[in-house]
Amino acid sequence: MGMGVMRLLAAGLLLVALQGLPLKAGDLRVATFNVRNFLVCDRLVEGVWRREYPKPEKEKAAVRSIISKVKPDILALQEMGPEPFLLELQKDLESEGIKYSHSAWMEAEDENRHLAVLSRIPIVETRRHADLDYKYFDGREKIKRGLLEVVFETNGMKWSLFVVHLKSKWTERKDDFEGAARRTGEARAARDLIKKNHPAKDAPRYLVAGDFNDHRDSSPLRRFLKSGDTQLTSLVPASDSRGEVWTHYWKKRDLYSRVDFFLATSAMFERVKNGRGTLVDFPEAGQASDHRMIYLDLSFGTPKKK
Repeated sequence: MGMGVMRLLAAGLLLVALQGLPLKAGDLRVATFNVRNFLVCDRLVEGVWRREYPKPEKEKAAVRSIISKVKPDILALQEMGPEPFLLELQKDLESEGIKYSHSAWMEAEDENRHLAVLSRIPIVETRRHADLDYKYFDGREKIKRGLLEVVFETNGMKWSLFVVHLKSKWTERKDDFEGAARRTGEARAARDLIKKNHPAKDAPRYLVAGDFNDHRDSSPLRRFLKSGDTQLTSLVPASDSRGEVWTHYWKKRDLYSRVDFFLATSAMFERVKNGRGTLVDFPEAGQASDHRMIYLDLSFGTPKKK
């Protein structure tokens, strides 16, 4: 076995070992996870097409297993069902020893798939931006899943977590290939709200996390990263124990890609430990969802003595 392979294996084993270690005081672990239809819908279950069928217990158990191993302090969720499904996950995690005392959930244009947050630390404020709209051809459309903003305070510093789930690549319009125009419109509307409330000149502290349904150099991602010549955020790099960076597997096309991201302002990026995040590649990841969880650790230091 070559030295390069041995080093890669050693790094992977170290990563797995570190994932379950407790964080230092002043540190927070934040994760984002598209949990794939954690709701009732038509779906294929063990080769049989089921109508109005809940997420199978095996898949839900795999979701909980991943959360239990990573132990995020704050967890951003996409494709969560109506609020009772979030409460179910919260209760089941608590029965398995992982207690999230605080939560946020929002309702938007999509009646089935929602954004949500589970948190071990208190939420200072929840802002549900459900009415953001944008020009789309000859009309206007709202961001389908809205924009969820959750405000926290850590060691005297307030900061925001924005959760997004942009439009999928499925579209009814032939003149909007793979829904790119809708995603760009959603991204622009969300970006404009964020930069209005958190101007770059004020050195804001925020993260944007979730499923962007597009690649890192796409128009939607660029909307969040820059506005004109002003840098708003930077993409937080992330990889798994093997150095792979994909977050989504599209079975129909047999396609692996990265569509899930953390974006951080400069003031937040400097608090990202090691300047990067981690992609979860536990064995049960494929059972839980078609997306893989990403997490990062933030260091806020110890609070100053008064």
